Amino acid sequence: MPYRKIKVENTIRYILHLPGGQRIITCSWPGSCQVWDLERGAQVREEWEEINSGVQAIALSPGGKTVASGSWDGAVKLWNVDTGKVIKTMTGHTHSVQSVCWNSDGGRVVSGCEDGTFRVWDIESGETIIGPVNVAGGDVRAVCYSPDDKMIATAGDRGLKIWDANSSELLKTFEGYFTCLAWTLNGKTLIADESKIDTATWTVLDVRKTNVSSISISPNGYILATTHYSDKIAQLWNLETNQPIGTPLHHEDRVKCVTFSADGKFLTSCDYYHIYTWDVSAIVKEAGLPSDIVSFNTFNSQLH
Repeated sequence: MPYRKIKVENTIRYILHLPGGQRIITCSWPGSCQVWDLERGAQVREEWEEINSGVQAIALSPGGKTVASGSWDGAVKLWNVDTGKVIKTMTGHTHSVQSVCWNSDGGRVVSGCEDGTFRVWDIESGETIIGPVNVAGGDVRAVCYSPDDKMIATAGDRGLKIWDANSSELLKTFEGYFTCLAWTLNGKTLIADESKIDTATWTVLDVRKTNVSSISISPNGYILATTHYSDKIAQLWNLETNQPIGTPLHHEDRVKCVTFSADGKFLTSCDYYHIYTWDVSAIVKEAGLPSDIVSFNTFNSQLH
């Protein structure tokens, strides 16, 4: 059973945890954003300005103060989390922006577009500093910086591709259709849909044999959360063993998105009209696994 469940009015597409773990941001159809207090189960304020801004994707800055969004009209916008106001609009894409990702110091944002290109934006100037880079057809469903900011991964119907983040040189290509990406903070592992990739050797290992629709990695890099296109469930996985943790987490409708809190102790997920919070520590304990698989402190040992 979920630790907490909140009923909402609008169809949710994406969710983000804010620092502190008690607030989240939701992106709802037709592209408006709201802030929610999970403890009270209530919306903090009215929708952010430009309610019908057509937001397709959102990403939180490293400092937790700014949200980058990608819109139907190709715009990449920066929003102040506290005020809900747009502080900068960056234009150049010609189609819908499907994914956005910050680099580690918050100075750049990479965006992936339906037109088959990605761009890197300088946050201070608002200008494109790399791109548009054509991924050779298809669309770009997901983009992701490596933790050291040296590489950018792009995913879409033309495969998974790894690029030099400064020169935009293509470094590696994996054939297939990929829709979601997540990099562990130590940079050793890249998850792309069903595949776990060792970035030292670029060896691909299958993690699951399921049709994954969204993924999230816990802050310490030990636990993977997945959702699935055809099922009303989310699932936790042990990234060390590639085995499921506990039983599937059931929802009333198809699950759209999952995200871990900053300390890794809670997982928040959403179906169309509900926000669910799950106690990861309790799930791990019930599965008979050691509690340090949840602790963020164990991340330090992964760096060495």
